[in-house]
Amino acid sequence: MTNKIRFAKPEDISSIMQLIHELADFENEPEAVDIDEDYLLKFGFGEYKAFECLVAESENNEILGMALFYNRFSTWKGLSIHLEDLIVKQKHRKKGIGKALFEALIKHAKSENINRLEWVVLDWNTDAIEFYKSYGATIFQEWRTVQMDKETIQKF
Repeated sequence: MTNKIRFAKPEDISSIMQLIHELADFENEPEAVDIDEDYLLKFGFGEYKAFECLVAESENNEILGMALFYNRFSTWKGLSIHLEDLIVKQKHRKKGIGKALFEALIKHAKSENINRLEWVVLDWNTDAIEFYKSYGATIFQEWRTVQMDKETIQKF
């Protein structure tokens, strides 16, 4: 099976949404997804483009995986990219698709003169941890992800 890595198009939204739900299931958070296809369209392809997405497409045009990311700015390092999610459909894992997506993202970062590529990984996802380590990524133990949800934000 030949796979092509390309930037997502609006007509890919349904497949991207399916991958997001598959990731939520994988991470044991099936009820955590609050967005829908219209939201993705608005913020991925609308006037304010909040994210970009690379997709892996099979020779018969099936979307097999994605790498969803966005630009950031580090006060220490400057231009950065945050990889929000890298997901490959379960039935297509271990075929090099995740590797191809990740390497395409690295190539994109290099072409855009990005100074840092970063992401988070769950501590129990040892396959992903080993995959990222194989690329020379540093996995920090002392940093903690901190978030405020919409409900908490609305309190202020």
